[in-house]
Amino acid sequence: MKQKNQYSPNLCCTKIENISVWAGKSLLIDAVNLHLHCGEILALIGPNGAGKSTLLRSLAGELRHTGEVKLLDTAGNKLNSFSMGYVPQTPKFKVGSPITVLDLFAVTLTRRPLWLGYGAGFKTRVLELLALTSAQDLIDRQLGALSGGETQRVLLALALEPKPNILLLDEPVSGVDQSGRLKFYELVDELSRSLNMGVIMVSHDFDAIAKFADRAVLMNKKMLKSGTVTEVYESQEFQELFGVKIEA
Repeated sequence: MKQKNQYSPNLCCTKIENISVWAGKSLLIDAVNLHLHCGEILALIGPNGAGKSTLLRSLAGELRHTGEVKLLDTAGNKLNSFSMGYVPQTPKFKVGSPITVLDLFAVTLTRRPLWLGYGAGFKTRVLELLALTSAQDLIDRQLGALSGGETQRVLLALALEPKPNILLLDEPVSGVDQSGRLKFYELVDELSRSLNMGVIMVSHDFDAIAKFADRAVLMNKKMLKSGTVTEVYESQEFQELFGVKIEA
């Protein structure tokens, strides 16, 4: 199990307060409250349909929500602006498409038509980002030729520009083989600490959560239990929801 980080109460912190999401008259998530320290990995656990991905999408700005997200500096003052990175489930790119990894970065980061080419130094910057996820050798590869693990390392690098205060991971290694999953989580663990970046990840991999997450939140439309991974795994709420008790 991951050694629990020791956080000072004065370290920078993201506070997610009373986040609720509605679809018409249906309440998808109800009054979720979370706090996330810089450099910390927080895992969201729950059954399918529990609202985990809905919460991430609302934080990323894809869904309207009530409530507030605040980033506080080391003095506890609210910052007016902050950045979030987002890595979705593994997408499927069309095999044979001529679009390369470099093209993906160009379209996403510069908003320039590909036929205009790249600005001076752009490829160098992309190589720097890809190097953070051990993917620099993929820069000229076609997207459709990448494995699931390679694709997710590319998307992880893309999510780091601009450097996010919070990184959101929505089942990022779904469909990726075991070695690819392990490499991805090891990279996230290293990046969270080296970039002092908070991470919120959705995962059904209880072993990976125990190994890499600092804390966990159990939810099913609303928060049921939060604490260390061990506390959540051994809780009555976890056992009632999943029918098992896990020794973390």
